This record gives sequence, structure tokens and C-alpha cells, in this order.
Amino acid sequence: MTNIFQRLCRTPQGLLSLFLLAMLAFAAVFGQWLAPYDPEAINYASRFAPPSAAHWLGADQFGRDVLSRILDGARSTIPLALAATVFGTVMGAALGTLSAYLGGKWDEAIMRTIDAIMAIPHLLLALILVSTLGKGSVNAAIAIGISFAPSMARVTRSVALAVRQQEYVKAAIARGENAAFIVMREMLPNVAAPMIVEATIRVSFAVMLFATLSFLGLGAQAPAPEWGLMVSEARRFMHQAPWLIIVPSCAIAMSAICFNLLGDGLRDALNPRDER
Repeated sequence: MTNIFQRLCRTPQGLLSLFLLAMLAFAAVFGQWLAPYDPEAINYASRFAPPSAAHWLGADQFGRDVLSRILDGARSTIPLALAATVFGTVMGAALGTLSAYLGGKWDEAIMRTIDAIMAIPHLLLALILVSTLGKGSVNAAIAIGISFAPSMARVTRSVALAVRQQEYVKAAIARGENAAFIVMREMLPNVAAPMIVEATIRVSFAVMLFATLSFLGLGAQAPAPEWGLMVSEARRFMHQAPWLIIVPSCAIAMSAICFNLLGDGLRDALNPRDER
């Protein structure tokens, strides 16, 4: 683990991603205490206040401090995006590994079903699911996780097919181990490295999807300080107070860039051919 971290720090994208990740983690953990104001406190005297010493990132249409809302919003946006990615990764990894292990007609049936689901774009599938489950942050996270599962299953299966031919898997079959044991104990741990890289990149998509659902009114609900919802509320005032839409948009973009760079860095760090 130490060697992976050291190799990650040697790459420019890995070093930058760790710096951005530390900032996001710090905001997500300590944001509610660092916020200079109550993120939901209304103060009409400060409506549309521009960035100043009193409000570093300005104030919105209700006089709420934008910096406080950004810091508090990280507490919900980032963890929910991570939870959605983990949920989709675990579901897809288990399904893809099981399909590779079973092979034959079962593999064909599972993969053709997944191909049919993958024909639906992630955003459209998430919209369908969250419309069925109902509005709300948790339901949006569940919908995003389910929409990620098919593509994660496809990636896992491609790796698991090679693992399926390894001697330790054949030995487990010869010992008479059941399918659940072979999939969970022998195959899944050995497809973890590429799945970690894929899942890390997927977090950036989860952040943007979650922001999109909130922007459309299907994710977080007002007055929650969620970044996508802040962009949605600010679009009416973008000419009057451009900072209201620029600040949360930059927060979403920074999160997406951070996890994309982290995925690229992990891909290089986990590649044994790059080890010296």
C-alpha cells in the first residue's frame, strides 16, 4: 500500500489529485464548523451581496452566505457520490464475476441483458429510476448506483474471464467449493485493482449526475445547500449575480477533475509494468 502511494505521488496527476482530494475531504468533514454563517440563514439585508470581506464568495438571493453553503454542501454531495459509486461497483462487480464464473448460457443471458440496459444512457436511466423511487438525495444516489452497475459488470467480467482460468480457481473447483465461495473468495479479490481504478473515475460521473438530478429538481430539495441545486436556483440571477452560478459550478468541476486525475494516477500506480 505504501509503494502504491509513493508511485501515485511520483506522477503529476496523482500529486494534484491528492491535493484536491485533501481539500474536498477537509470541506466534507469540517465544512459545517468552518462555515462563517448558518448556510440556511436568511438575511434580506445582504441579498446579492458581492464578494467582500463580510461574504468572501458573496451572498445569494436570500442573503445566504455562498461560502457557507458550498462548505456545507460538500458534506452531502461528495459522500453521496461516493456511496452511489460503491453501491454500483459492488453490484456490478458481483454480477460480472458471477457471469464469468458460470459461463455458457448463463453468461450469455446475463451479458445480453446488461447490453440492453447499457443502451440506455446513464442520465436517462437515472432519471427513470429516480422518478420511480421518488425525489430526494438518497433515492438519487440509489438510482445513480444502479445506473452504474451494468457498465461495472461489463468491465469486471472482462477481467474475471482471465482470472477464471487461473490455477487457484481450478483448484477451488476441484475441491468442490460452491459458486458463492469461488466468486467471493477466489475471484473478486483478484479483480479488485482494475475495479478500484474504474470506480475512482466513476465518482466524477456520480458527482455530475447527482448535481444534474438536483438541478432538474429530482435530487436534493430546497433549501439544502447542494451544489447542483445551487446552480439551478442561481440561473435566474446569472446576469445580476454571476458568482452565484460560477462558485458551485467550479466546485462541481473541481470534484470531477479531482477524481478523474486520481483514477489516472491509480491506473499508473497499480500497473506492475510501471514499477521499477
